[in-house]
Amino acid sequence: MAKAIVAGASGLIGSSLLDVLLQSSEYEDIVILLRKELPLKHKKLKQILVNFDELNNYAAEINGDVIFCCLGSTKKKTPDSAVYYKIDHDYPVQLGKIALANGIKQYHLISALGANAASSNFYIKMKGETEKDVTAIGLKCLHIYRPAILTGERKESRLAERIAIGLFKLIDPLLIGGLKKYRSIPAKTVATAMYKQSLLNQEGVFIHPSEEIKQLS
Repeated sequence: MAKAIVAGASGLIGSSLLDVLLQSSEYEDIVILLRKELPLKHKKLKQILVNFDELNNYAAEINGDVIFCCLGSTKKKTPDSAVYYKIDHDYPVQLGKIALANGIKQYHLISALGANAASSNFYIKMKGETEKDVTAIGLKCLHIYRPAILTGERKESRLAERIAIGLFKLIDPLLIGGLKKYRSIPAKTVATAMYKQSLLNQEGVFIHPSEEIKQLS
């Protein structure tokens, strides 16, 4: 029976992962780190309200077997690039350092398709730098997931999401050969893959591109 810590449990992937973990028999305790409490009660669940700018103050409570980092924002939500970088890079890196210090066995990080620290694209470069800096921490087991465009119901924009899902259904079959990797992927598929990989006793760094994530789920 394991204990999981989830950062970003209110997001698209994080909320799907939380559902999976709460229903699982392998996880007895689930701790979620968030800014605002979720309207959710469960005997396995503990919610910790944190100031992510001061994560070290909560280090004693960030203890368990596995950390799932699903933190991330969007340019629309966070137009300030410095704040955006802090959410998508600084917080995941700091969580990784806490995981190492606390002897947490596994760290699972959501990144993005094409992540590359040498890219000229802000988003792709940021994700690549996050991967590079989390890897440099020296965690015992690190899983990095690089999903393509995510599908699923986002709480803040359901109409737009339904339209987007409809478009992906038309476009995805046209993406063949080398373009297949760009096909959209359901957030629930990513969450299921993360959960299943966490049940394996592995050591090392594992990078999972979008098409592989679908197979792992």
